Amino acid sequence: MFGGIGVGIAAFYYILNLREQRRNRRVALTQSLIQNLNSVETLKIQGELMSMEWKDYDDFERKYGSDYNLDNYAKRMHFFYTFEAIGDLLRAGMADVETLYGVTMFTAIMIWQKFLPTLAENRRRYTGKDGWSGFEYLVNELIRIRNKRNPNLVSSETSIKYIPEK
Repeated sequence: MFGGIGVGIAAFYYILNLREQRRNRRVALTQSLIQNLNSVETLKIQGELMSMEWKDYDDFERKYGSDYNLDNYAKRMHFFYTFEAIGDLLRAGMADVETLYGVTMFTAIMIWQKFLPTLAENRRRYTGKDGWSGFEYLVNELIRIRNKRNPNLVSSETSIKYIPEK
């Protein structure tokens, strides 16, 4: 009888320990995201990316593609791969969407909307439908929450620029 109680207590302790480890991983992920996405350098890069202009995909590639502008390519990929990984973690249940909403909502949605035409063309030409699926999953979840909390809020790719009221 005492052996069974001991096993039950050990199992209970093990479950509590697993929960604490998972919580600690989420806290560490959140802290890492905050440091990464809210650094002065990252915010400067975000501003630079949001100011980019192009007519079509070929114009985009001539101005900003890796063959012509490796620095800009690296800056874009920093955001794209970060959000791709976060979306994959979210889809796998290793991240909490409510926590991610506060940390990534504005930036992830804005970057996605700005570059969606190029990402769609990148999928068509190079990666197939699975390309950037983690990033897309993340953005769709963030938009779902944003629309629930702020149904009248409309964001756009110009969100970083000042727009005077009329």
